[in-house]
Amino acid sequence: MAAVLALPAVAACSADPSADAKNDGKLHVTASFYPLEFLAEQIGGRYVDVTDLTKPGVEPHDLELAPRQIAALSRADLIVYLHGLQPAVDDAIKQSGVKRTVDAAKLTSMEDHGTEVDGRHHTTADNGSGGRSEDGAGADPHIWLDPVRYTAVAKGVGAALEQADPPHAAVYRQNTATLVGKLDALNTDFANGLKNRSSDTFVTTHAAFGYLAERYGLVEEAINGIDPESEPSAARMKALQDLAEREHVTTVFFETLVSDKTAKTVAGDLHLRTDVLDPIEGITAKSRGHDYFEVQHSNLRALQTALGVPK
Repeated sequence: MAAVLALPAVAACSADPSADAKNDGKLHVTASFYPLEFLAEQIGGRYVDVTDLTKPGVEPHDLELAPRQIAALSRADLIVYLHGLQPAVDDAIKQSGVKRTVDAAKLTSMEDHGTEVDGRHHTTADNGSGGRSEDGAGADPHIWLDPVRYTAVAKGVGAALEQADPPHAAVYRQNTATLVGKLDALNTDFANGLKNRSSDTFVTTHAAFGYLAERYGLVEEAINGIDPESEPSAARMKALQDLAEREHVTTVFFETLVSDKTAKTVAGDLHLRTDVLDPIEGITAKSRGHDYFEVQHSNLRALQTALGVPK
């Protein structure tokens, strides 16, 4: 994976191509955060220079852009982003005037998660924008955690690279096919790896894994709903206690970019263990893997343990 610089450096260098950079023969792609950076790098290979707007360790939802970064966006050849996840990026793209953009939210269906009861998911009204509600509010953005939805996004990013750089279209097409093959294998690994489990239900700090749960017939119960920073009410705590006893829940999962305080408090109150389930919004030294695939396999192993899959 290409090195990702601190935000001021991104604004001054990677996201602000100089004349020399523009003459390096590469397509200059700006990705709003890691999952989209990963796709652009995997598909683009040596023919693209990818800038990630979100520094490793920064929660993507919290991203703020400096004026220099906003100005630099106008000089990108292609911007890949996910509408509704990072309002600062959405606003900056509107100001940038860049003609070639890819909105990952339009490449697959999106649903509302975080308010389901007993695993029942509710699809947002489709207005022709990939199943997203009119302003994107409420739709769960974590589509990359479902390998099947992520595959659809990968194909869309690949097509955009082909259109933006026709001389290398055949390479992008082949790299897309290779990546899709790896994602298909990951989907099979999850489907097979979660067979023979003794429980379907897992508890997380917030509802980042609704798509993954739905794909493999699991039930995610989030302490805080879709907001990772909110505190559970007394009623929610009582409901979680009843759930844990009824569904034989063993584990409360927390993630790498958000405080584990709530998860450990809830786990202590309910006499459960804690473990990491990573939403892969960024790769840091704390990540259980060096890229998307390694962390997803780590997530699979954590779910197998929590759900009682025989070893």
